[in-house]
Amino acid sequence: MLQLDITIITTSMLIRMGIATNMSSASLSRLLQLASPMLPVGAYSYSQGLEWAIESGDVSNINTARQWIGDVLSTYFAHFELPILLRLYKAWQQMDGLQIQYWDEFYQAGRDSSEALAETRQMAYSLLRLQRDLATWPSQIVLLSGSLQQPAFPTVYSVSALCWEISDSDMLHTYAWSFLENQVSAVMKTVPLGQVVGQRILSELAMILPSLVEQALQLPDEDIHNFCPALSIAGCRHETQYSRLFRS
Repeated sequence: MLQLDITIITTSMLIRMGIATNMSSASLSRLLQLASPMLPVGAYSYSQGLEWAIESGDVSNINTARQWIGDVLSTYFAHFELPILLRLYKAWQQMDGLQIQYWDEFYQAGRDSSEALAETRQMAYSLLRLQRDLATWPSQIVLLSGSLQQPAFPTVYSVSALCWEISDSDMLHTYAWSFLENQVSAVMKTVPLGQVVGQRILSELAMILPSLVEQALQLPDEDIHNFCPALSIAGCRHETQYSRLFRS
């Protein structure tokens, strides 16, 4: 089977998860800001197909919720989201507009439902607007980002991490953690599950994140794929779900 009450990440939690141990205080603060559920990108309004899995009965308790979310992380995230996020980060490092455009288009082509595509564009728009309001990006980054038409969320997320002096591995870990946290939040609201159960899922699945990050760091281009049929089906069926709380 394919299968957060939202939690503020603390410094000690990040250290236990194996990240943020060699960062400056400023970069650590930026990392926490990027990971925080207070980041105004609207991530809380999306379930990425999980709501349909709950409606269909595939996810109904702690075990099936943990299985679904864990499978999405290990099957989809480790082979698609995280490797592309890494390549976008490196392309921004080199200020390589062609590579940024290529991986942005590659990623968007892999968002295989209309809701999934709308989600990544909306979150990218919100984060891009936030960064322009904060005015923390160098002028050359602002200029290059202005040339992108409807970029994907990883495209804007990766350059945000770069400008805030967050390392590529810490960025990947934080991105995966944010997804995990939002998925647990969605399942707690919709099944519903209690707060302690939600924290148990978070604690258990957080332990696999370091290995997923390492896998993404080593994955060659030819092995990047979004093949995760149950997730694709859930996303497509959510588009016609009669009653729903989430936008995907």
